[in-house]
Amino acid sequence: MKKLLFLLFIISLFFISGCETFRGLGKDVEKAGTWVQEKAS
Repeated sequence: MKKLLFLLFIISLFFISGCETFRGLGKDVEKAGTWVQEKAS
């Protein structure tokens, strides 16, 4: 469980650092959520 939380934390840092503005952060989070849903299916 700790490894999963750590992995999610690292991924979120990657997305936060990858977007230029906080408005872009919302789009990045939405894309990440879509990706997770696809992988869960």
